[in-house]
Amino acid sequence: MGSSDRQASGPGVKKTWIHQLGKDSSGWKILLAVVFVAILSLFIHFREVKMEVLELGSTSKQYIIAQINFEYPDEESTLVLKQQAMQDIGAIYKFSEKQMEKVMVDFEHQLVQHQQWRQNLPKATFEVMYEGTDALEEYLSEVRFTDPRTLQKMKQMKFPIENFFDVPFSERKVSVLPEGFWKDIEDSAFPYKDYDPKVAAYILNFFENQKWDLQNDSSLEKKLKVLAEENVPNQYRRVSAGSHIIDPGERVTLRHIYMLQAMKNALGESRNLWNPLSIVGSVIFATLVTFLMVIYLKIYHKDIYRNMRKLILLTTILLLSLGLAKGTEYLLLYKGFNLVEVARFPVIVPFASVLLCVLLGARVALFSSIFLTVVIGITLVVDHDHFLILNLIASLCAIMFARSLHKRKDIFEVFAKTWLSCIPVLLAFNLIEGTLLDINLLSDLMCTFAFLTFSALIVVGILPLFESLFKVMTDMTLMEYMDPNNELLRRLSLEAPGTYQHCLVVGNIAEAGARAIGANDLFCRAATLYHDIGKLFNPHYFTENQLGGFNIHQLLTPLESTHVIIAHVAEGEALARKHSLPQSFIDIIREHHGTTIVYYFYCKQIEQMDGDASKVNEKLFRYSGPKPHSKESAIIMIADTIEAASRSMDDVCEESLTKMVGKLVSEKAEEGQFDECQLTFEELGIVKKAIVKALLVTRHIRIKYPKRN
Repeated sequence: MGSSDRQASGPGVKKTWIHQLGKDSSGWKILLAVVFVAILSLFIHFREVKMEVLELGSTSKQYIIAQINFEYPDEESTLVLKQQAMQDIGAIYKFSEKQMEKVMVDFEHQLVQHQQWRQNLPKATFEVMYEGTDALEEYLSEVRFTDPRTLQKMKQMKFPIENFFDVPFSERKVSVLPEGFWKDIEDSAFPYKDYDPKVAAYILNFFENQKWDLQNDSSLEKKLKVLAEENVPNQYRRVSAGSHIIDPGERVTLRHIYMLQAMKNALGESRNLWNPLSIVGSVIFATLVTFLMVIYLKIYHKDIYRNMRKLILLTTILLLSLGLAKGTEYLLLYKGFNLVEVARFPVIVPFASVLLCVLLGARVALFSSIFLTVVIGITLVVDHDHFLILNLIASLCAIMFARSLHKRKDIFEVFAKTWLSCIPVLLAFNLIEGTLLDINLLSDLMCTFAFLTFSALIVVGILPLFESLFKVMTDMTLMEYMDPNNELLRRLSLEAPGTYQHCLVVGNIAEAGARAIGANDLFCRAATLYHDIGKLFNPHYFTENQLGGFNIHQLLTPLESTHVIIAHVAEGEALARKHSLPQSFIDIIREHHGTTIVYYFYCKQIEQMDGDASKVNEKLFRYSGPKPHSKESAIIMIADTIEAASRSMDDVCEESLTKMVGKLVSEKAEEGQFDECQLTFEELGIVKKAIVKALLVTRHIRIKYPKRN
């Protein structure tokens, strides 16, 4: 059911930005339209390329041909080249660490036990000799040996080879080092250039005379093979448009998957998204769709078209739905998940359908759902036909179920019923495909359930935010305000019980009248409970709260009594603002008496003036208004007047009630109380009949029971 919310129109009302947006502003509307067109253009323009998805190892059910010239990575050729590159890396050898330690110990032992070196090297000290052997040991630990082919491959890979020496090996262990090796390393192995050549020659001679057994450096060899593999570029194979990719019944391999992905990328590049003509085309399409929406709202929903706040709310929900759709597409296509084959038919649109139905009404929700279904269906990478059918049916069902939504927890029930309505559709899809009970049907049911559950959670979380931000009065909010435990209603029932009972009866009567003409009956019932809260300040000044037959107005002049009676409107407005009641409730408080006259005390004042009405200022006995500005407000005025008048009737029957209702309504109409509420004469007649029926039920006559003996 539609929401009932209006802006304050009286003086003294604080104007916030949200109130300002309620005004008809062409500038704001144009800005909003431009923003919507821009975002919609982006949504339409930057869309994924639809491509068949094949599962590795499965059997293809369709015939696929290349739609465009493209190149795809040839994994088989690339793999062969990588294997060959790895084979080009031969064994890598190094000096044995244990043998190196043994040689160092032997050299030190020779220096200590055999002092002949001191005669041959008179200038050398033990520290110099020891320093030289340490430097040589450190250098030899970095030296590697391999074959010429490996060295050539390392040069191609730009791997540093300063400490590498080439030597052919026929066995894993070798005893022969490259000829001239020790002479070649003399300049590089010792700590500084001016190191004594004789000392260096002595040390190198000792090391050269050792029998060296080299060991394999497997870690470096593995590292070089990985590097060689990585340096092999991917090989590509060209496919021409129209070429066959896969046949029905053919088993899907990696080659097929690479071909489809490459064709998808090629199609995406061929679209040339940054081409000005392509961008202009997307903008024109988005502008046309937006223009049609504006025309629809202007013709069929003038209340929304004229209210900037409602337009922003509608636009926000539409854009939020588009964003949700794009996010869903990203998750389905994301390489880490690849759920596009599992969630074949994402149910996205019912999210917006329920929100719009609750906040703006079923008709707006229906039109918007059709718009979203078409735009999202032709844009996302989904099965367009199945997506359109499933989302349209689910949205229609969601709108029907949400029309009577009165409690927030019922949102889950709405989406549950929507899911049940999707089951026959999914079953029909599978039957059309020639299957009945298979894994696809189970997957579709589970994914649809997941989408609708997620939508329900978002709606429950975001609905109160929209209600508060855009000042929308939904049926769920109205039901919360009808709770008898509400502070104001509890006070009213305890401090002014007669007024509380009066509000209950007026609420029932107003609800019946509103329902008869299609107005917001629930709003009438809820708002009426608060329309007389101003009587809490002086409850005993009103006849419904006076007990024992004493009337306090006997102590007051007619004008004083009138001021007390009229004050309950301003006092009610102040109390409502203090307790943060909705603006629409405050409007009812201010308008339910309009600018009518307090006729009883006005007549008493004339009596005191000896019947000379010219001596009485009529304005002092009139409510300050304003007059009702909505159909609901006018109906509540009528119900309030008639309920009070019916209490003084002795003969309660349909004929007398019809006569009284007609008389009172005619008086209000003649005073112009209904001039600003857009209530037609036809609707007024229907309201009167409905109120008479409701009064007959309220004032029904009970049979008299016989007295007991």
